[in-house]
Amino acid sequence: MTDAGYWINIDQGVDQAVSKEIVDLLDVLEAASVIVNSNNTVVRASQSAISLGLVQTHFLAHKQTNELIEEARKSQAPIEREFELVTGLRGERSFVRARAAKLKDGYMLLLVEDRTEAHRVDETRRDFIANISHELKTPIGAIQLLSEALQDGAADPELVRRFAGNLRREAERLGNLVQEVITLTRLQAAESNSDFAQVDLAGVIHDAVERNALLAEQRDVKVKVHAPQGHVVLGDAESLAMAVRNLIENAIVYSDEGSQVGVGLRAVKGIAEVSVTDNGVGIPVEEQERIFERFYRVDASRSRQTGGTGLGLSIVKHVALNHRGEVALFSQVGTGSTFTLRIPEIVPDVSRQAKKVS
Repeated sequence: MTDAGYWINIDQGVDQAVSKEIVDLLDVLEAASVIVNSNNTVVRASQSAISLGLVQTHFLAHKQTNELIEEARKSQAPIEREFELVTGLRGERSFVRARAAKLKDGYMLLLVEDRTEAHRVDETRRDFIANISHELKTPIGAIQLLSEALQDGAADPELVRRFAGNLRREAERLGNLVQEVITLTRLQAAESNSDFAQVDLAGVIHDAVERNALLAEQRDVKVKVHAPQGHVVLGDAESLAMAVRNLIENAIVYSDEGSQVGVGLRAVKGIAEVSVTDNGVGIPVEEQERIFERFYRVDASRSRQTGGTGLGLSIVKHVALNHRGEVALFSQVGTGSTFTLRIPEIVPDVSRQAKKVS
């Protein structure tokens, strides 16, 4: 979107020939634009320049942009720089790419492109690469050590069995990590819901409970389900089942042995809510904002024991977003946690259901 028609003429005395020529050119650009005179007084500024906080009264608001203008004024060529700006009463940080160039009669042009979102994406990508590299080192290193131990203890059948079991667990952990990274990448890249179909969440829940039956039995955790049929959403059954399965698995893992996990389904004002409640240790308030971050773990030691990857809740969050929904958390230390997946309901296609029945 350009700033065509949104120029603010700060100084009516500016050379109209210059201003019209430059404004006509800058109208087709997306960058925020500012024109200053020989005294560095702002004479024209685009609406986006004002919104970005580049101008304060009649002057440029930031030391970096003033320095860039002066450098370009002394130069025979345009000057381009990238830097961080602090704007607004709350000190919001913006990452920008700025370019300054000479016009005629002492006027200078400043073009500023807001790169904040691109910078955030780049930073997220760097963090992800660093995190995944760290997470992969643990199982890969363990597999290497166990392989060497197997070679050294080949003559001891009992030792071989023990090391082989550990090797299998580490290989499974590595496989789960790679699979969840692939899944999360696919969910984040999802651009269309054209393949969505009607999904009854009761079936999704019962499938997720069934897939966690063995884990629940191993940990002596009872899973109590209340999931009436008829709560239909438009979505992808496989990814919804994966999200609910992750929530139930987490609830089982973080509950004490012999305790109970509750899974419920209801609708509130047209929103289907799938709630999973445990009686575990709970999550501290200061940890709750970060719980859906990739690789973030409240209890890293328990995650290592259970083979957790730290990606399960991040996957749940992206499944919810892809279905125009959200995932909410209520938790108190010492009493447990409730995760609620909220997705808009739809009116079921009655004719389609009748066809299935016939």
